[in-house]
Amino acid sequence: MVDFLQLPDDDRREALNFAAGRSGRPLHLLEKDVWVVWALDVLFRASFGEHLVFKGGTSLSKAHKIIRRFSEDIDVTFDIRALVPELAGITEDAIPPNRSQEKRWTKEIRARLAKKIGGEIAPAVRAALDIGNLRADLRAEVDRLYIRYDALATGTGYVRPEILLEFGARSTGEPSDVRFVTADAAEHIPELAFPTASPHTLRPERTFWEKATAAHAYCVTGGFRGGDRFSRHWHDITRLDAFGMADAAIADADLAKMVARHKASFFPEKGVDYAAAVSGELRCVPSGKALESLADDYRQMVDDRLLPAEESFSFEELMERCGKVENKANGGGVTCSSTKPAPPRRRSAGK
Repeated sequence: MVDFLQLPDDDRREALNFAAGRSGRPLHLLEKDVWVVWALDVLFRASFGEHLVFKGGTSLSKAHKIIRRFSEDIDVTFDIRALVPELAGITEDAIPPNRSQEKRWTKEIRARLAKKIGGEIAPAVRAALDIGNLRADLRAEVDRLYIRYDALATGTGYVRPEILLEFGARSTGEPSDVRFVTADAAEHIPELAFPTASPHTLRPERTFWEKATAAHAYCVTGGFRGGDRFSRHWHDITRLDAFGMADAAIADADLAKMVARHKASFFPEKGVDYAAAVSGELRCVPSGKALESLADDYRQMVDDRLLPAEESFSFEELMERCGKVENKANGGGVTCSSTKPAPPRRRSAGK
């Protein structure tokens, strides 16, 4: 079987045009999706891959099939217990016991993660590019890697021909399990070999609370520090709700409180009470300029066709759906621990 990435440009373009016609997804998104899966495969095949967990919106799309929104970047966590075992091992939940310890942990984590990325992860990605004779530039920036590939096509410019690999290391990445991932174009062109990957992936129940508390912080503070392209979080919350994952997450009081403790320790925001957010005071619908900014970003996401037609509803409907999730979460569901589902298998730091 012929490797898609080894085809000449014209043949790859023809193949993706065919897949675009069959799938309804534009060529530039299908092309980027191939690179996303390729990068996941490189990461999780490497020796350090046993300590990584794939998370965020792309995990919901590629691994769990909960969202059909095109999610373009890769968010991974390096297990804190493997990176700083002498620190994370002093508490049962790998969360700093106080604010001063949080600062100490964060400083050490940043230093070791940067060293890990520069000394192991970036060289592994570079080697894979060279072995495959793939035309792409690689650059590292502290906790991020960027893979900029030679694009066959472009859209409106909202989606760049570049894969962002964003690394964190302030979590255990639990609960997680192994999921199979393949390129979206693969099902439409079975004659070609596309990249596949099998990453350890964060469970969607935790992703719900990660996104819900992020939305809450945005509503309280009026924005994200140094961030854009954020309306996807609100879309993902509604899709998680449609798949029953919001209900499961809301019913799991222990998980909700764990996420709240983690956010409060590592990602504190002035005026944001994460414990209150998961205990009946969640806010998912912003107001004022924050609402206007969210609407503008959502419009750009829709214009570049990141959402399938059947999920590309109006911004007003998006906010209405998020309001329903907010009301559901604030109705006491997070305290009903007796109804939570059986927990998935949890990984140890070395597996």
